[in-house]
Amino acid sequence: MIEGKRILITGSAGSVGSELYRQLALHNTVLAFDFNETGIFDLHEEYRLKGHDVHYRLGDIRNRETVRDTVEGFRPEVIFHAAALKHVTPNEVYPDEAVETNIKGTLNIINEAKRIGVPKLVYISTDKAINSYSVMGVTKKLGELITKNAGYTAVRFGNVLGSRGSVIPIWQRQMDSSEPLTITDPKMERYFMSIEEACSLLIKAAEIGEGGEVMVMDMGELVNVLDIAKGILNKAGKNQEDIKIIGIRPGETLTEELMTPEERTRAIKIDHFWLIK
Repeated sequence: MIEGKRILITGSAGSVGSELYRQLALHNTVLAFDFNETGIFDLHEEYRLKGHDVHYRLGDIRNRETVRDTVEGFRPEVIFHAAALKHVTPNEVYPDEAVETNIKGTLNIINEAKRIGVPKLVYISTDKAINSYSVMGVTKKLGELITKNAGYTAVRFGNVLGSRGSVIPIWQRQMDSSEPLTITDPKMERYFMSIEEACSLLIKAAEIGEGGEVMVMDMGELVNVLDIAKGILNKAGKNQEDIKIIGIRPGETLTEELMTPEERTRAIKIDHFWLIK
C-alpha cells in the first residue's frame, strides 16, 4: 500500500476515483480534482471530519490553466488520472466532447506532470482500446500511447461492476420498477472486475510501474451478459424469461479483448496482473 505520499486523483467523484480516494486518504495527503461540485465536496467533508489530510480542487481537466494551477500548487508525487468520458454511445454521438476530455484533458495532465517532474502517474484505460472500434476506444488508446511515451504507466480495465452507468445498477433500477432486464444482444460477452479489484490494480501499478508500460488484471474468461441476467433473476425468484433484447448501441461490439495478439507474446504475469512492456 502507498503511504506518506502527496496524491492527486482526477475524476475523484466517479465510482473508481472515489473508492481510490477512500483507500489512499487513510495514509496519504490526497487532493480530489473533479468538476462534480457535490461529489468532491461530500467526499472531502467525509474524510476531513475523520481527521485525514485531504483537499479538493473544483475544476475541469480541459482547462489548461486550471490543471497547471492544481498540479503546480499541490506538487503531487503520484497522480491517478481517472477523469474521462467513459460511455461508448454518447462518445459516438458527441465525438468532439470525447476528444476535448479524453485526449486534450489527458495531455493537460501529462504535460503538467512532466513539467514539474511528477515521479509517478497512472492512467486509466479500457479494454475497448484494443481494436478500437468506437470513438471512446480510440481516444483511450491514444491516451495510453501519450502516457507510455511520457514515461508513465497505463492500466487497462474491463467492465467495472457496480460503477456508475454499468449494467448492474441499471438492472437494479429495472427490477425495483418491475421492468424487464434489458440486454443488447444474447451473444454479448464482457470481462468484469469489481471496483475494489480496479483500485488494487491502480495502486499496484503505482507501486511497481517504472514507466512506459501497460498493466492488465487477469479477469479470467469472458462472461456472457445474458447468463448473468438470468442468474440475477433466478436468485431474485423472478421469471428468467423476464428479459428484453434491445439491440446493440452505436459503437458497441459483441466481445472485447484485454490485449492484442502481439502484446500477449511479451506480457509478463505478476501475481494477478499482466505487465506489458
